Amino acid sequence: MGRLRYYSSSQSVPSLRRRLELVLAAALLVWCQASLRVATAQQPPSRVRVGVILDLTSLIGQRRKVGIEMAVEDYYAARPGSRTRVALSFRDSAGDVVGAASAAVDLIKSEQVQAIIGPPTSAEAEFVAYLGNRTHVPVLSSSATSPGLSPSQTPFFVRTGANDSFQAAPVAAVLAAFGWHAAAVVYEDSPYGSGILPALAGALQGVGARITDRAAVPSDAGDDRIDAMLYGFKAMATRVFVVHMNPFLAVRFFRRAREAGMMTEDYAWVATDGVGSVVDALSSDDVSAMEGVVSLRPFVQVTDRVRNFSARFRARLRREYPSADIYPHDPTVVMLWSYDTAWAIAVAAEEAGVSSPAFQTPPQSAAVTDLDRLGVSATGATLLKAVRETTFRGLAGNFALVDGQLQPPEYEFVNIVGKSSRAVGFWTPEAGITQTLGADGAKGLKKILWPGDSISSPRGWVVSPNGRQLRVAVPVKHGFKEFVGVQRDSTNRTANITGYCIEVFDAVIGKYMPYPVSYQYVPYDYSSESYDNLVSLVPEQRADIVVGDVTITASRMGKVDFSMPFTDSGWSMVVAVRTETSTSMWIFLQPLTTSLWLASLAFFCFTGFVVWAIEHRINPEFRGTPWQQFGLIFYFAFSTLVFSHKEKLESNLSRFVVIIWVFVVLILTSSYTASLTSMLTVQKLQPAVTDVRELQRTGAFIGYQEGSFIKQRLQKLGFDKAKMRSYSTAEGYADALSSGQVAAVFDEIPYLRLFLSQYCDGYTMFGPVYKTDGFGFVFPMGSPLTADVSRAVLTLAEGEEMAQIEKKWFGEPGKCPSQGGGGGGGTDLGFSNLSFRSFGGLFLITGVVSGLMLLVYLATFVYRGRGEVRPEEEGSGSSSMRRLRAWLRHFDQKDLKCPTFKTGNGDSIRDGNQTQRWVEFESVRNGRGGNGPVQAAAEDEVIAIGMSPLSFNTSTPSETINAGSSPASELGTSFEQRMQEAPQSASVDMPGSTAP
Repeated sequence: MGRLRYYSSSQSVPSLRRRLELVLAAALLVWCQASLRVATAQQPPSRVRVGVILDLTSLIGQRRKVGIEMAVEDYYAARPGSRTRVALSFRDSAGDVVGAASAAVDLIKSEQVQAIIGPPTSAEAEFVAYLGNRTHVPVLSSSATSPGLSPSQTPFFVRTGANDSFQAAPVAAVLAAFGWHAAAVVYEDSPYGSGILPALAGALQGVGARITDRAAVPSDAGDDRIDAMLYGFKAMATRVFVVHMNPFLAVRFFRRAREAGMMTEDYAWVATDGVGSVVDALSSDDVSAMEGVVSLRPFVQVTDRVRNFSARFRARLRREYPSADIYPHDPTVVMLWSYDTAWAIAVAAEEAGVSSPAFQTPPQSAAVTDLDRLGVSATGATLLKAVRETTFRGLAGNFALVDGQLQPPEYEFVNIVGKSSRAVGFWTPEAGITQTLGADGAKGLKKILWPGDSISSPRGWVVSPNGRQLRVAVPVKHGFKEFVGVQRDSTNRTANITGYCIEVFDAVIGKYMPYPVSYQYVPYDYSSESYDNLVSLVPEQRADIVVGDVTITASRMGKVDFSMPFTDSGWSMVVAVRTETSTSMWIFLQPLTTSLWLASLAFFCFTGFVVWAIEHRINPEFRGTPWQQFGLIFYFAFSTLVFSHKEKLESNLSRFVVIIWVFVVLILTSSYTASLTSMLTVQKLQPAVTDVRELQRTGAFIGYQEGSFIKQRLQKLGFDKAKMRSYSTAEGYADALSSGQVAAVFDEIPYLRLFLSQYCDGYTMFGPVYKTDGFGFVFPMGSPLTADVSRAVLTLAEGEEMAQIEKKWFGEPGKCPSQGGGGGGGTDLGFSNLSFRSFGGLFLITGVVSGLMLLVYLATFVYRGRGEVRPEEEGSGSSSMRRLRAWLRHFDQKDLKCPTFKTGNGDSIRDGNQTQRWVEFESVRNGRGGNGPVQAAAEDEVIAIGMSPLSFNTSTPSETINAGSSPASELGTSFEQRMQEAPQSASVDMPGSTAP
């Protein structure tokens, strides 16, 4: 027991020692931390110098100054133990680019700032950004939003606000939501204003819209200049305007627009965030000048933190600037971005542990200018990296930089009504326009009060800006007045304009347009020279629309817009035809094509072979020498053409084959006869010219319609201009073709059809059809009428009215006999030979039937002869060849089981019955009964024939029968000879008879 206590006491000493060591170590650690804390408390934080460049003479500059100061104070109040401390140095740029540059140089040179906040505008920030890039001083700006100022070009520039190009997508979405396809852009003449144009043009193009006009307004533009610009807009058809300018210029612009009467119905104004972001900070008079405007601005969620800051901000602003106007919605989103920018610098400086400023200045000998003497910041790169990586939840939302720029925020749409604004929707890249924020919100905007207190959305354009009638130019034609005819009245100098094109346009505008359009026709006398001159009237603003037989071409579409075509497209040639009757000695070959001749020959041979193969073993008429059998195959098959085949068939398989084949031959011969008869009796009209290359090769003269684009197309095809003649009427076409002045006339399909409907005989349209887009109505480039008229043209074409208009001016289609219409003429334009495709179904049927019957026969033949065929045990060749020769020998032998080759009384049924019928016939004919010598002789003959075997039944194939005779004929001949000898013998042997 005592020993146990001893050991326990000895083991507790080391344990107690270790515990004392741990306590001492902990006490030492606590003492070190306390000492460090005391030393840190006694050591001041590192001072980070940050310069701020603002327009301190403006209200906006004063507000931003207050917000930046509050951000730095709030940050360090929340983090009193920070190792760094941002020290702000303010400079006044006075809103001038040179002033901003001078302030930046002073801050870097005198204060040695490690970062710069500002300047307030893109123009001021551009030079400062390049200066910061050279000296490695980060420049952070929340208001320099022009896309032309890019962090990729100046890496030390950081944009802590939204890039203006981000607004292009929501602006385009507004135009798409209301179906506006065109808009005029009014922008401030500055880097800030012009920077958005490329992105805006691309966004509008993406939604099917475009910029019809753009106007730059200088910041110092007077009222006269703005008024002149506005009155120019009033003369345009477009009534949708996108405004991108600073709020002070925007207020002046909208005041002048109201005075010009452009803040009324039919007008739509969409403003960017230059207006929307500060509209709540404007006076009531300024806001009322913008009534009906739809603007957008970055969306900021109003949280408790934002409300608290707003209250403190207004109180401090009132305290520091008693004369400043205080608005309920202060601060704006731009002020919040300024606050977040200062907060981001404080966070980055703390994270990077930036020390006191240090600039590496160049030697005095290398410094030439003051800019050269600025040097390079040693802490700039570290601070820039920390700023780019800084993320936090700021007052304006999430602060996160991508490629040196703030992420695109959500945008809020506001409608300026009365003396304030109200939210009407939101836009996000994911959901587009919604009435509430989020993808689940209803699509589109809420009800908007437009200029003029209108609640219906403007159409976006007007037919006639000045309220006058549209000038519709029409061509004055010398011919083909069915399309456009102008008849002038000499007494009152008015013109009566009619025609197919005129009636189509009147129907489209008067019945199918969704709104009224007032217009008047104006004849153009010089259209016969060239229709290009007629089309040029529209871009020259000498006409608003061109209506007529104007063809849509690519060259013309470069200057004007066309509606959908309302006629057939393409152009071709019309030629004279000559009458001829076929006199060729080989005309009998022409009804069938070569492929049909060859196919017929092949099926004749195949059918004959199938019938021979089936009948060879059972029918003596299909036996004989090889040459006789080969000839019989062709003879039997081709004799079916005239149905003269006399060979009697024994097998039902071959009979079925012949039945189908005779049906095919009947149809084939009937079709051949009809086609050949038509060729021999009907006259043919052959085109005088069948190929365009033939015209070029022979150098023949050709014609075209005057003023048409066909002339240029023919020259491109290689025709000589000297060989081309112009005509203006259908009568001129007919005279030129009939007299041989030209070999062909080229024109568009509608003209050629009209010509052929008037001149049915002697002419035809031939050759290739070159594609065009048909006739269309001409409008100015970008005219909103184009789409509506095109839809109206399609609606008209889908109904019966278009057909009635065509019938009225061109008559019933297809009346000309030579063009395949009604009327029985004695001429025809060529013939189409019968082709194999026309009889492919018949050949398929007979081929399948013949092949199937042959397979059935071969299968039966092999099955029945499988035990009878024995190949030679010795012989040349392989076993397969010997077996094949054995099958061929067996096939060449007679089928003695067939009734045709059976012998004996009971087997010769067919021949015996036939003989019996002949005997009875002769007995009846001679008036004799069933008794007497004749009957006895006949019976003996029957017995002789029935009992004795036929000579060809047992002989070899070479000994069968004479060529050209058959067993039936031999039997009949022998029987008749015996019948002639019977009376003589009867007269000699009959008792009691006397000689005559």
